[in-house]
Amino acid sequence: MGIAVKDLTKRFGDYTAVDHVSFEVEQGKLVALLGPSGSGKSTILRIIAGLEDPDGGAVFLTGSDATNLPTQKRNVGFVFQHYALFKHMTVRRNIGFGLEVQKRPQEEIRIRVEELLGLVKLEGYGERYPSQLSGGQRQRVALARALAPKPRVLLLDEPFGALDAKVRQNLAAWLRELHHQVQVTSIFVTHDQDEAIEISDRIVVLNRGKVEQIGKPEEIYDRPRTKFVASFIGHANVIEATVREGRVLAGDDSLTLPVSGMENQPGEAVVLVRPEDVTLSRQFVYSQLKGTIVGVRYRGDVYEITVEMSGIPLRVIEEKERFHTQRWSLGEEVGIQFDRYKFFHAEEGHDAIRERLRSLGYIE
Repeated sequence: MGIAVKDLTKRFGDYTAVDHVSFEVEQGKLVALLGPSGSGKSTILRIIAGLEDPDGGAVFLTGSDATNLPTQKRNVGFVFQHYALFKHMTVRRNIGFGLEVQKRPQEEIRIRVEELLGLVKLEGYGERYPSQLSGGQRQRVALARALAPKPRVLLLDEPFGALDAKVRQNLAAWLRELHHQVQVTSIFVTHDQDEAIEISDRIVVLNRGKVEQIGKPEEIYDRPRTKFVASFIGHANVIEATVREGRVLAGDDSLTLPVSGMENQPGEAVVLVRPEDVTLSRQFVYSQLKGTIVGVRYRGDVYEITVEMSGIPLRVIEEKERFHTQRWSLGEEVGIQFDRYKFFHAEEGHDAIRERLRSLGYIE
């Protein structure tokens, strides 16, 4: 096992930043810690690196208990959001700095630096200074510097957070490719779900210092286990509903969905359905959901359609080919089918759920 976190807890005064968190990272794999601001992601990373002391729990690196080891003895590479490069040093000196501190032979440092310049695609940039580089190039230098001493684990704390969207996207794809080459056990902290899904082998979803779900990207997206994960990963239509007599009722009772087993208890509930899991049709069957198209937006590779269903605005995503085949028009009445949806009881009530989702920025 590359990294194992066991029952980790960290408090700052009365605030619990990390609340009994446990997860493992297999040797050579890349795991994303994903969650909103304040979910404990960076605190966990700093504890693994030895930059923070936990109040409880343990950290194991490549099978050894590292909980009480000082940072310099953990052999951990750390990449920060804001590069933290030495402005007065060239790219070459920045990359080799950690090896110089370890007093490695100059020829060994030279060879390793040249190797890393090639690995991060910065050949010919060795004599430049950080001020002469773009943000993406500076972050690649920071990554090369972290890899130079051949750490047993690599920790990346929002490494692309200071970059614009296009550069982030390009660097995310590049990082995945790089990881395949170096195969160093890595943890990547991000609040960007697209980055986590694209880059990682597994995702640990965090909320308020606790683990909500752990799984492969497709498991997290397709089979969320909690209301938070279902609304946080991807985009979701949040439909307030009521369970009554074995049915989910919403929108003047026009939305009726069956429930069973433990779900069949009366009270307030929410239905979460992703826009791409809604199918529109011109064929109407008995008891089928119906709505009216009130908005159409072109989104480049897809079309976003807004359908009003008994006062409930429903966001629908359609591929361009299907949209052009159907030729939907504003004001048209359509049949609605939920191909997949998640149902959760709302023990705390609709208002509390909606306010929580709104505060996190996942619904307007």
